[in-house]
Amino acid sequence: MASMIFTDCSSSTTKARLLPFSRILLLRRRAAGVTLVRRLATLPNSSSRRPLTLRSSHSQSAYVTVSLATEKSATAEVIDGKAVAKQIRDEISAEVMRMKDAIGEVPGLAVIIVGNRKDSATYVRNKRKACESVGINSFEVPLPEDSTEEEVIKFIKEFNDDPSVHGILVQLPLPSHMNEENILNAVSIEKDVDGFHPLNIGHLAMRGREPMFVPCTPKGCIELLHRYGIDIKGKRAVVIGRSNIVGTPASQLLQREDATVTIVHSRTSNPEEITRQADIIISAVGKPNMVRGSWIKPGAVVIDVGINPVEDAKSPRGYRLVGDVCYDEAKNIASAITPVPGGVGPMTIAMLLSNTLISAKRAYNFQ
Repeated sequence: MASMIFTDCSSSTTKARLLPFSRILLLRRRAAGVTLVRRLATLPNSSSRRPLTLRSSHSQSAYVTVSLATEKSATAEVIDGKAVAKQIRDEISAEVMRMKDAIGEVPGLAVIIVGNRKDSATYVRNKRKACESVGINSFEVPLPEDSTEEEVIKFIKEFNDDPSVHGILVQLPLPSHMNEENILNAVSIEKDVDGFHPLNIGHLAMRGREPMFVPCTPKGCIELLHRYGIDIKGKRAVVIGRSNIVGTPASQLLQREDATVTIVHSRTSNPEEITRQADIIISAVGKPNMVRGSWIKPGAVVIDVGINPVEDAKSPRGYRLVGDVCYDEAKNIASAITPVPGGVGPMTIAMLLSNTLISAKRAYNFQ
């Protein structure tokens, strides 16, 4: 994979077909000689959750079907992470209000940021706004670039002991002179809403154990599959990338959902061939447009975690964001795909808020 040449295959003028949630989309696809019909139902609201269902083509239901495998003009269903994240925030807001009314307490999230990286500052600002939008208290500690590990850990310990703080997040990356492992390990496992504590990761990897928190981006990927009713059990899944933040925990979550999982990484000798076998692809490698249409089996579901800037003279910023997957090619082959931006990205913050709410409920024994 490392030796491949990555090209820009995206078109700034091409738009994917966005389907309203209320519309029924019936898809028939052929996989291993079996024809399936999928019904896209209205996404659940805060009080109900009705997933999509897979039905045999022998069902008596009189569905009008579209074959993605045989009609080249068909485009993939767009998995709208922005809309799902908004729905999740609404659900969280209702729960926070219920907690406040019942016991007079609300969740609190503390964020520590070291240095003045613009991207990190943007992430922290977005997290603060998200907290405010759902009624979660936000605590922020900005530290200068030349801060010591001891200074960062001092604030972590203070938040560990603060009962009004239920989640602690250290914004990554940290300055090069700091030991990331030492700092992340200082966060109490009970407040590790990022899910990076080694005990949380260890419990995630073990059958029969439950982590206190699941890392936010992989959790968001699985939540998108659930909310769109995409069956995971028994499916072949390929995760591209093996980072501690996304790739490795994503593969563990898929295994917990009873998928058969393969990880493709920089030392994999035949990534295209392996990926083409997948019913579900999660790509988190950080290489723009690496996954081409030829990598994708017709009817596969593609979750694109990559957010990569590529030069674009037509953009006011001089660049635009693309994923790891060549969207314009993949959308004509996959049955469903996340866009970039607007796919996995919004889900990460939504899952951070969800983990903070879970932590607060646990702390107050609130059901």
